[in-house]
Amino acid sequence: MNFKESIIGSSIAFLIATSCCWLPTLIIGLGSASSLLAFVNGLEEFSGIFMLLGIILFLYGGFQFYKKNVMKKSTQVELESTITCPNCGFQKKDTMPTNACQFFYECESCKTLLKPKEGDCCVYCSYGTIACPPIQLNQNCC
Repeated sequence: MNFKESIIGSSIAFLIATSCCWLPTLIIGLGSASSLLAFVNGLEEFSGIFMLLGIILFLYGGFQFYKKNVMKKSTQVELESTITCPNCGFQKKDTMPTNACQFFYECESCKTLLKPKEGDCCVYCSYGTIACPPIQLNQNCC
């Protein structure tokens, strides 16, 4: 259930809970039969339950909205990483690709071809200061 469904559900529960107040006036105004009024008055004893349900669904919708906005902010990906060559110690600041993992990287100083360490998906995860974008987003890497 997402926050939109919760807000809709809480609005419906609120309308049902307060129906003992507005529905009789509406029915009388429309000239309907008194049997419908008896049904609405029968709902009055459950208005507390409907109000509680409405409040719970409203709070749940607010929580879902907050969670969605916090997740949106936490998905900011940092693309700059400094790679350090394990052979000569040379460091270079690079921009990581967002559409693919980098499996090989040649050190500009000693020309060593860097490969990811066992268990890592790319050279940025092994030798960089920042993990690659898929790892930052808690996704499976390439």
